[in-house]
Amino acid sequence: MKAVLMMQAGGVEVLEYQELLEPQIQQGNELKIKIKAAGVNPIDTKVRSLAMFYPDKLPAVLGCDLAGEVVEIGAEVTQFKVGDKVWGCHGGLGAEQGNYAEYTVIDARHVSLMPKTSDFTHAAAAPLVLITAWGALFERGQLKAGETVLIQAGTGGVGHVAIQLAKIKGARVITTVSSEAKAAWVKSLGADEVIIYPEEDVIERTLQLTDGKGVDLSFDTVGGEVLEQCTSLTAHYGRLVTLLSAEGIDLSEARMRNLSLAFELMLTPMIRQLDAARAQHINILNQCAEYIDQKQLQLHLAQVFSLSEAKAAHTAIEAGHTQGKYVLDCVQV
Repeated sequence: MKAVLMMQAGGVEVLEYQELLEPQIQQGNELKIKIKAAGVNPIDTKVRSLAMFYPDKLPAVLGCDLAGEVVEIGAEVTQFKVGDKVWGCHGGLGAEQGNYAEYTVIDARHVSLMPKTSDFTHAAAAPLVLITAWGALFERGQLKAGETVLIQAGTGGVGHVAIQLAKIKGARVITTVSSEAKAAWVKSLGADEVIIYPEEDVIERTLQLTDGKGVDLSFDTVGGEVLEQCTSLTAHYGRLVTLLSAEGIDLSEARMRNLSLAFELMLTPMIRQLDAARAQHINILNQCAEYIDQKQLQLHLAQVFSLSEAKAAHTAIEAGHTQGKYVLDCVQV
C-alpha cells in the first residue's frame, strides 16, 4: 500500500511517500479498514518536528484521524460488518500505525459508524477536534445552558466546532477572529458576539459585552499571551480551560479571581491506554454524528490534499490562521 512515512525528526522534508506492507488482522477484535481520508492536525506537525513518541520507532506513519470502509473483520467482532463506513481517532502516536496510508488494522472499540450524511473527507476532519472541543467545554469546562463562553480563535479546527457545540448546549458564545470576513463566517456558525483582535482590545471588549463581570467559561486554544489574557476576562469564580501548557504564564490574576483552571489533552487516553476514557470518546462521536445528521453541526474543510501531498498539508497548517481543517484524500494518492 501507499503511505507517508516520517523518516526522522525535522521539517516537512522528512515525510516520504512510498510503498509499505499492507497491515493484516492479527487479533479477533480487530478490523481492517480501507482508509478513505485522514485528518491533518497540529499535533501531527509537532510529532514530526520533534519525533515525539518515536525515540526508537522510526520510520513511522503519522495521523490520528481517519474515515474509511471496513474491508475485513476479526472473528470476535460483532458490532461491525464489511462495508460499514467508520470514523475515529487512533494511531499515529508511537505504538500503532497512523492514518496517512491506504489501509490500517485497528481494535474495533476505537472506531464508530460515521454520520450517515457525511462524506469521508468531512468525517476524517472531525474526530480529534470534536472530542477536544467537547471535553474542554462540557467535561472540563462544565458549560451550561444560559452561560457565556469565550472561545479564542473561533475559525480554527477546534474553535469552529466549539462554537457550534456551545450553541447546541444553549450557551451565549463570544469568539475572537482576525478579520471582518472571518467574523461573518463565525457568525454564520452561531457566534453571538465576535471580537476582531487586531482591531479591538479583547479584555476590554469582553468585559463590555458581559457588563464588567467577565465570561463564565474561557476556552483557550492558542496558549501563551492568549491564555494569560483569559485570566483577566473570566468572571470571578469562573472556569478557564486551555489546550496548551501554562508554563511561564502569570496566573496571579487567576488566583485572585478564584478561577478553576483545567487542561484538555484528548490524546491522553491513547497515550496512556485509558480504556474508559476511550469509550467516552466513542460516545462523543456517536452524539456528534447525530448532530451532523440533524444539520446542527458542520465541519469546514480549508483544503483537501492527496495522500502524496502530505508535505504541502503540513506546510499549510504550520503557516497558521487556518479556517477549518486540512484533510488528506487517501484514495487520491
